[in-house]
Amino acid sequence: MKRKLGIAIVGLGGAVGTTMFAGIELIKKGLIGKQGLPLAELDVAGIADYEDIVIAGWDLFGSHLANAAEEHDVLTHKQFVAVEAELRAVRPWPGAGNRDFLTNIAGENQISARTHRESIKRIKSNIDEFKTRCDSVVVINLASTEKLAVEGNEILNTLADLEKALDENSADVSPSMLYAYAAVACGVPYGNFTPSVAADIPAMIEFAEKQGVPIAGKDGKTGQTFIKSVLAPAFRSRALKVEGWFSTNILGNRDGLALSDEDSLASKVKTKSSLLDDILGYKVEDHLVDIRYYRPRKDNKEAWDNIDLTGFLGQPMQLKVNFLCRDSILAAPLAIEIARLLDLAKQRGEKGIQKQLSVFFKLPMAKSGKPEQAFHRQEEMLTRWLRNQ
Repeated sequence: MKRKLGIAIVGLGGAVGTTMFAGIELIKKGLIGKQGLPLAELDVAGIADYEDIVIAGWDLFGSHLANAAEEHDVLTHKQFVAVEAELRAVRPWPGAGNRDFLTNIAGENQISARTHRESIKRIKSNIDEFKTRCDSVVVINLASTEKLAVEGNEILNTLADLEKALDENSADVSPSMLYAYAAVACGVPYGNFTPSVAADIPAMIEFAEKQGVPIAGKDGKTGQTFIKSVLAPAFRSRALKVEGWFSTNILGNRDGLALSDEDSLASKVKTKSSLLDDILGYKVEDHLVDIRYYRPRKDNKEAWDNIDLTGFLGQPMQLKVNFLCRDSILAAPLAIEIARLLDLAKQRGEKGIQKQLSVFFKLPMAKSGKPEQAFHRQEEMLTRWLRNQ
Protein backbone atom coordinates (compact mmCIF):
# COMPACT_ATOMS: atom_id res chain seq x y z
CA MET A 1 0.00 0.00 0.00
CA LYS A 2 1.30 3.44 -0.93
CA ARG A 3 2.16 5.69 2.00
CA LYS A 4 2.76 9.43 1.74
CA LEU A 5 5.81 10.43 3.79
CA GLY A 6 6.15 14.07 4.79
CA ILE A 7 9.66 15.40 5.43
CA ALA A 8 9.59 18.60 7.47
CA ILE A 9 12.97 20.31 7.01
CA VAL A 10 14.54 22.79 9.39
CA GLY A 11 16.36 25.08 6.94
CA LEU A 12 14.15 24.25 3.94
CA GLY A 13 15.39 27.25 1.94
CA GLY A 14 19.04 26.28 2.22
CA ALA A 15 21.08 24.66 -0.54
CA VAL A 16 20.51 21.12 0.73
CA GLY A 17 16.81 21.63 1.43
CA THR A 18 16.05 23.05 -2.01
CA THR A 19 18.12 20.32 -3.64
CA MET A 20 16.12 17.67 -1.77
CA PHE A 21 12.84 19.25 -2.84
CA ALA A 22 13.87 19.64 -6.48
CA GLY A 23 15.33 16.14 -6.61
CA ILE A 24 12.14 14.50 -5.36
CA GLU A 25 10.02 16.50 -7.82
CA LEU A 26 12.34 15.57 -10.70
CA ILE A 27 12.07 11.89 -9.72
CA LYS A 28 8.27 12.17 -9.69
CA LYS A 29 8.37 13.57 -13.23
CA GLY A 30 10.72 10.80 -14.37
CA LEU A 31 13.34 13.36 -15.41
CA ILE A 32 16.27 12.00 -13.39
CA GLY A 33 17.45 8.59 -12.25
CA LYS A 34 18.23 7.59 -8.68
CA GLN A 35 22.01 7.88 -8.74
CA GLY A 36 23.45 8.94 -5.40
CA LEU A 37 20.56 7.48 -3.36
CA PRO A 38 22.21 4.64 -1.40
CA LEU A 39 19.02 2.65 -0.81
CA ALA A 40 17.47 3.02 -4.27
CA GLU A 41 18.27 -0.55 -5.33
CA LEU A 42 17.12 -2.20 -2.09
CA ASP A 43 13.73 -3.86 -1.75
CA VAL A 44 12.69 -3.19 1.85
CA ALA A 45 9.14 -3.84 3.01
CA GLY A 46 7.41 -0.80 4.47
CA ILE A 47 9.88 1.86 3.35
CA ALA A 48 8.36 4.91 1.63
CA ASP A 49 8.91 5.27 -2.11
CA TYR A 50 10.72 8.39 -3.30
CA GLU A 51 7.72 9.24 -5.47
CA ASP A 52 5.51 9.34 -2.35
CA ILE A 53 7.57 11.93 -0.46
CA VAL A 54 6.20 15.41 0.26
CA ILE A 55 8.54 18.14 1.53
CA ALA A 56 7.83 21.26 3.58
CA GLY A 57 9.61 23.04 6.42
CA TRP A 58 10.92 26.12 8.18
CA ASP A 59 13.47 28.75 7.24
CA LEU A 60 14.54 32.18 8.46
CA PHE A 61 14.30 33.36 4.84
CA GLY A 62 10.69 33.42 3.69
CA SER A 63 11.08 33.61 -0.09
CA HIS A 64 9.61 30.79 -2.17
CA LEU A 65 11.93 27.94 -3.07
CA ALA A 66 12.44 29.04 -6.67
CA ASN A 67 14.24 32.17 -5.45
CA ALA A 68 16.24 30.10 -2.97
CA ALA A 69 17.25 27.54 -5.61
CA GLU A 70 18.36 30.32 -7.98
CA GLU A 71 20.52 31.82 -5.23
CA HIS A 72 22.20 28.52 -4.34
CA ASP A 73 22.77 27.62 -8.01
CA VAL A 74 22.98 23.85 -7.48
CA LEU A 75 20.47 22.77 -10.14
CA THR A 76 21.23 22.88 -13.85
CA HIS A 77 19.15 25.36 -15.82
CA LYS A 78 17.18 22.51 -17.40
CA GLN A 79 16.42 20.97 -14.00
CA PHE A 80 15.38 24.31 -12.53
CA VAL A 81 12.99 25.05 -15.39
CA ALA A 82 11.43 21.59 -15.11
CA VAL A 83 10.41 22.09 -11.46
CA GLU A 84 10.23 25.88 -11.22
CA ALA A 85 6.45 25.86 -10.75
CA GLU A 86 6.69 23.38 -7.88
CA LEU A 87 9.52 25.36 -6.27
CA ARG A 88 7.62 28.61 -6.64
CA ALA A 89 4.53 27.12 -4.96
CA VAL A 90 6.32 26.45 -1.64
CA ARG A 91 7.29 29.00 0.98
CA PRO A 92 8.94 28.03 4.26
CA TRP A 93 7.11 28.36 7.56
CA PRO A 94 8.57 31.01 9.91
CA GLY A 95 11.55 29.60 11.77
CA ALA A 96 13.01 29.84 15.25
CA GLY A 97 16.11 32.04 15.25
CA ASN A 98 18.56 33.27 17.88
CA ARG A 99 21.62 35.41 17.02
CA ASP A 100 23.31 34.22 20.21
CA PHE A 101 23.61 30.76 18.63
CA LEU A 102 24.05 31.70 14.97
CA THR A 103 25.80 35.01 14.44
CA ASN A 104 26.21 35.23 10.66
CA ILE A 105 22.75 34.13 9.50
CA ALA A 106 19.76 36.40 10.08
CA GLY A 107 16.49 36.30 8.18
CA GLU A 108 13.16 38.10 8.35
CA ASN A 109 10.96 34.99 8.43
CA GLN A 110 11.08 34.38 12.18
CA ILE A 111 8.50 33.00 14.57
CA SER A 112 6.96 35.85 16.54
CA ALA A 113 7.19 34.48 20.07
CA ARG A 114 8.23 35.83 23.44
CA THR A 115 9.08 32.50 25.07
CA HIS A 116 10.47 29.07 24.23
CA ARG A 117 7.08 27.51 24.93
CA GLU A 118 5.40 29.83 22.43
CA SER A 119 7.99 28.92 19.78
CA ILE A 120 7.48 25.21 20.44
CA LYS A 121 3.72 25.66 20.15
CA ARG A 122 4.13 27.29 16.72
CA ILE A 123 6.50 24.55 15.51
CA LYS A 124 4.14 21.84 16.76
CA SER A 125 1.21 23.47 14.98
CA ASN A 126 3.15 23.31 11.69
CA ILE A 127 3.95 19.63 12.27
CA ASP A 128 0.35 18.81 13.20
CA GLU A 129 -0.99 20.53 10.08
CA PHE A 130 1.57 18.70 7.91
CA LYS A 131 0.47 15.39 9.44
CA THR A 132 -3.04 15.96 8.11
CA ARG A 133 -1.60 15.93 4.57
CA CYS A 134 0.60 12.86 4.98
CA ASP A 135 0.43 9.34 6.39
CA SER A 136 3.53 10.01 8.49
CA VAL A 137 6.03 12.82 9.10
CA VAL A 138 9.75 12.99 9.90
CA VAL A 139 11.68 16.14 10.92
CA ILE A 140 15.20 16.60 9.53
CA ASN A 141 17.44 19.42 10.77
CA LEU A 142 19.43 20.98 7.90
CA ALA A 143 19.84 24.41 9.48
CA SER A 144 23.15 26.27 9.65
CA THR A 145 25.57 25.18 12.35
CA GLU A 146 25.01 26.74 15.78
CA LYS A 147 27.74 27.54 18.27
CA LEU A 148 29.14 24.72 20.41
CA ALA A 149 27.01 24.16 23.51
CA VAL A 150 28.67 24.46 26.90
CA GLU A 151 29.72 21.03 28.14
CA GLY A 152 28.07 19.91 31.37
CA ASN A 153 25.23 22.42 31.19
CA GLU A 154 22.57 21.12 33.58
CA ILE A 155 19.72 21.64 31.10
CA LEU A 156 21.27 18.87 28.98
CA ASN A 157 21.18 16.24 31.74
CA THR A 158 17.56 15.24 32.37
CA LEU A 159 14.15 15.85 30.87
CA ALA A 160 13.05 17.56 34.10
CA ASP A 161 15.97 19.99 33.82
CA LEU A 162 15.16 20.72 30.19
CA GLU A 163 11.47 21.27 30.94
CA LYS A 164 12.47 23.72 33.67
CA ALA A 165 14.81 25.56 31.29
CA LEU A 166 12.01 25.86 28.74
CA ASP A 167 9.60 27.16 31.39
CA GLU A 168 12.16 29.72 32.56
CA ASN A 169 13.00 30.76 28.98
CA SER A 170 16.67 29.91 29.58
CA ALA A 171 19.20 31.56 27.29
CA ASP A 172 20.97 28.18 27.07
CA VAL A 173 18.19 26.63 24.98
CA SER A 174 19.06 26.77 21.28
CA PRO A 175 16.69 26.87 18.28
CA SER A 176 17.80 23.33 17.35
CA MET A 177 16.66 22.10 20.76
CA LEU A 178 13.26 23.72 20.24
CA TYR A 179 12.73 21.91 16.94
CA ALA A 180 13.89 18.57 18.40
CA TYR A 181 11.64 18.98 21.43
CA ALA A 182 8.61 19.90 19.29
CA ALA A 183 9.14 16.92 16.96
CA VAL A 184 9.46 14.43 19.80
CA ALA A 185 6.47 15.98 21.60
CA CYS A 186 4.42 15.39 18.42
CA GLY A 187 5.57 11.76 18.27
CA VAL A 188 7.53 12.46 15.08
CA PRO A 189 10.99 10.96 14.36
CA TYR A 190 13.84 13.47 14.30
CA GLY A 191 17.16 13.39 12.45
CA ASN A 192 19.94 15.90 13.07
CA PHE A 193 22.03 16.36 9.90
CA THR A 194 23.95 19.25 11.53
CA PRO A 195 26.69 19.46 14.20
CA SER A 196 24.36 21.55 16.41
CA VAL A 197 23.37 20.22 19.83
CA ALA A 198 19.79 18.96 19.60
CA ALA A 199 18.63 15.34 19.99
CA ASP A 200 22.01 14.08 21.22
CA ILE A 201 21.68 15.50 24.75
CA PRO A 202 20.62 13.11 27.55
CA ALA A 203 17.46 15.14 28.22
CA MET A 204 16.21 14.76 24.64
CA ILE A 205 17.19 11.08 24.47
CA GLU A 206 15.16 10.51 27.63
CA PHE A 207 12.23 12.38 26.07
CA ALA A 208 12.41 10.32 22.86
CA GLU A 209 12.43 7.07 24.83
CA LYS A 210 9.43 8.25 26.85
CA GLN A 211 7.49 9.29 23.74
CA GLY A 212 8.44 6.18 21.74
CA VAL A 213 10.12 8.26 19.02
CA PRO A 214 13.16 7.25 16.91
CA ILE A 215 15.99 9.81 16.74
CA ALA A 216 19.34 9.91 14.93
CA GLY A 217 22.33 12.17 14.35
CA LYS A 218 24.56 13.99 14.17
CA ASP A 219 26.20 15.90 11.31
CA GLY A 220 25.77 14.26 7.92
CA LYS A 221 28.83 12.36 6.68
CA THR A 222 29.05 13.48 3.07
CA GLY A 223 32.52 14.23 1.69
CA GLN A 224 35.83 14.46 3.50
CA THR A 225 34.79 12.58 6.63
CA PHE A 226 33.17 9.87 4.50
CA ILE A 227 36.50 9.35 2.71
CA LYS A 228 38.29 9.37 6.07
CA SER A 229 35.99 6.67 7.49
CA VAL A 230 36.79 4.48 4.46
CA LEU A 231 40.58 5.03 4.33
CA ALA A 232 41.36 4.83 8.06
CA PRO A 233 40.10 1.23 8.48
CA ALA A 234 42.16 0.22 5.43
CA PHE A 235 45.31 1.71 6.96
CA ARG A 236 44.63 -0.14 10.22
CA SER A 237 44.02 -3.40 8.33
CA ARG A 238 47.41 -3.05 6.59
CA ALA A 239 49.17 -1.97 9.82
CA LEU A 240 50.18 1.35 8.29
CA LYS A 241 50.78 3.86 11.08
CA VAL A 242 49.14 7.25 10.54
CA GLU A 243 51.64 9.83 11.74
CA GLY A 244 49.60 12.86 10.68
CA TRP A 245 46.45 13.77 8.80
CA PHE A 246 45.85 17.30 7.59
CA SER A 247 42.35 18.07 6.27
CA THR A 248 41.19 21.36 4.83
CA ASN A 249 37.91 22.45 3.22
CA ILE A 250 36.83 25.48 1.23
CA LEU A 251 33.19 26.17 0.43
CA GLY A 252 31.13 29.25 -0.35
CA ASN A 253 27.49 28.39 0.34
CA ARG A 254 25.36 29.54 3.31
CA ASP A 255 26.75 26.72 5.45
CA GLY A 256 30.24 28.02 4.75
CA LEU A 257 29.16 31.52 5.73
CA ALA A 258 27.80 30.22 9.04
CA LEU A 259 31.09 28.40 9.66
CA SER A 260 33.07 31.61 9.21
CA ASP A 261 31.92 32.37 12.75
CA GLU A 262 34.40 30.86 15.22
CA ASP A 263 31.74 29.51 17.59
CA SER A 264 29.86 27.71 14.82
CA LEU A 265 33.15 26.47 13.37
CA ALA A 266 34.06 24.87 16.72
CA SER A 267 30.92 22.70 16.51
CA LYS A 268 31.79 21.50 13.00
CA VAL A 269 35.44 20.80 13.71
CA LYS A 270 34.47 18.72 16.75
CA THR A 271 32.33 16.34 14.69
CA LYS A 272 34.86 16.15 11.82
CA SER A 273 37.77 15.44 14.17
CA SER A 274 36.24 12.77 16.35
CA LEU A 275 36.43 9.58 14.32
CA LEU A 276 40.08 9.04 13.42
CA ASP A 277 41.43 7.98 16.83
CA ASP A 278 38.43 5.70 17.41
CA ILE A 279 38.95 3.86 14.12
CA LEU A 280 42.73 3.53 14.35
CA GLY A 281 42.84 2.67 18.05
CA TYR A 282 45.50 5.28 18.88
CA LYS A 283 45.76 9.04 19.01
CA VAL A 284 47.02 10.79 15.90
CA GLU A 285 48.92 13.67 17.43
CA ASP A 286 49.02 15.71 14.23
CA HIS A 287 45.40 15.46 13.11
CA LEU A 288 44.48 18.92 11.90
CA VAL A 289 41.10 19.99 10.49
CA ASP A 290 40.56 23.37 8.84
CA ILE A 291 37.41 24.81 7.20
CA ARG A 292 37.31 28.08 5.29
CA TYR A 293 34.49 30.11 3.79
CA TYR A 294 35.46 31.00 0.23
CA ARG A 295 32.55 32.75 -1.47
CA PRO A 296 33.49 32.21 -5.17
CA ARG A 297 33.11 28.44 -4.82
CA LYS A 298 29.42 28.65 -3.77
CA ASP A 299 28.20 25.03 -3.38
CA ASN A 300 31.29 23.60 -5.06
CA LYS A 301 33.33 22.32 -2.14
CA GLU A 302 36.97 21.30 -2.27
CA ALA A 303 38.29 18.94 0.38
CA TRP A 304 42.03 18.30 0.45
CA ASP A 305 43.79 15.74 2.65
CA ASN A 306 47.47 15.04 3.23
CA ILE A 307 48.17 11.80 5.10
CA ASP A 308 51.62 10.85 6.42
CA LEU A 309 52.12 7.12 6.96
CA THR A 310 54.84 4.84 8.30
CA GLY A 311 55.15 1.30 6.95
CA PHE A 312 57.51 -1.69 7.13
CA LEU A 313 61.11 -0.87 8.10
CA GLY A 314 59.84 2.45 9.40
CA GLN A 315 59.74 3.87 5.88
CA PRO A 316 57.63 7.03 5.44
CA MET A 317 54.91 7.38 2.79
CA GLN A 318 52.27 9.92 1.85
CA LEU A 319 48.79 9.85 0.38
CA LYS A 320 47.08 12.98 -0.96
CA VAL A 321 43.36 13.17 -1.71
CA ASN A 322 41.71 16.09 -3.50
CA PHE A 323 37.90 15.75 -3.53
CA LEU A 324 36.17 18.32 -5.73
CA CYS A 325 32.52 17.79 -4.91
CA ARG A 326 29.09 19.39 -4.77
CA ASP A 327 28.14 19.83 -1.13
CA SER A 328 24.37 19.64 -1.60
CA ILE A 329 24.54 16.91 -4.25
CA LEU A 330 26.22 14.68 -1.66
CA ALA A 331 24.08 15.76 1.30
CA ALA A 332 20.55 15.85 -0.15
CA PRO A 333 20.21 12.12 -0.96
CA LEU A 334 21.55 11.14 2.45
CA ALA A 335 19.01 13.36 4.22
CA ILE A 336 16.26 11.75 2.13
CA GLU A 337 17.42 8.25 3.09
CA ILE A 338 17.68 9.18 6.78
CA ALA A 339 14.07 10.36 6.70
CA ARG A 340 12.88 7.16 5.00
CA LEU A 341 14.74 5.01 7.53
CA LEU A 342 13.51 6.94 10.56
CA ASP A 343 9.98 6.52 9.25
CA LEU A 344 10.59 2.78 8.83
CA ALA A 345 11.99 2.61 12.39
CA LYS A 346 8.80 4.25 13.67
CA GLN A 347 6.70 1.67 11.81
CA ARG A 348 8.76 -1.10 13.39
CA GLY A 349 8.11 0.25 16.87
CA GLU A 350 11.68 1.46 17.45
CA LYS A 351 12.37 4.31 19.86
CA GLY A 352 15.28 6.41 21.03
CA ILE A 353 18.71 6.33 19.37
CA GLN A 354 18.83 4.51 16.02
CA LYS A 355 22.47 3.39 15.93
CA GLN A 356 21.94 1.52 12.63
CA LEU A 357 21.89 4.94 10.94
CA SER A 358 25.50 5.60 12.01
CA VAL A 359 26.70 5.19 8.41
CA PHE A 360 25.16 8.58 7.58
CA PHE A 361 26.77 10.66 10.35
CA LYS A 362 30.16 12.10 11.30
CA LEU A 363 29.46 11.74 15.04
CA PRO A 364 26.90 8.94 15.38
CA MET A 365 24.75 8.71 18.46
CA ALA A 366 25.25 5.56 20.55
CA LYS A 367 23.26 4.22 23.49
CA SER A 368 26.46 3.35 25.39
CA GLY A 369 30.20 3.50 24.83
CA LYS A 370 31.84 4.87 21.72
CA PRO A 371 29.95 4.71 18.42
CA GLU A 372 31.15 2.56 15.54
CA GLN A 373 33.01 4.85 13.11
CA ALA A 374 34.42 2.53 10.42
CA PHE A 375 32.29 2.88 7.30
CA HIS A 376 32.22 -0.81 6.33
CA ARG A 377 31.06 -1.86 9.80
CA GLN A 378 28.44 0.88 9.87
CA GLU A 379 27.15 -0.35 6.51
CA GLU A 380 26.96 -3.93 7.81
CA MET A 381 24.99 -2.70 10.85
CA LEU A 382 22.42 -0.99 8.64
CA THR A 383 22.13 -3.99 6.30
CA ARG A 384 21.45 -6.36 9.21
CA TRP A 385 18.77 -4.03 10.55
CA LEU A 386 17.09 -3.70 7.16
CA ARG A 387 16.95 -7.50 6.97
CA ASN A 388 15.52 -7.63 10.52
CA GLN A 389 18.53 -9.66 11.70
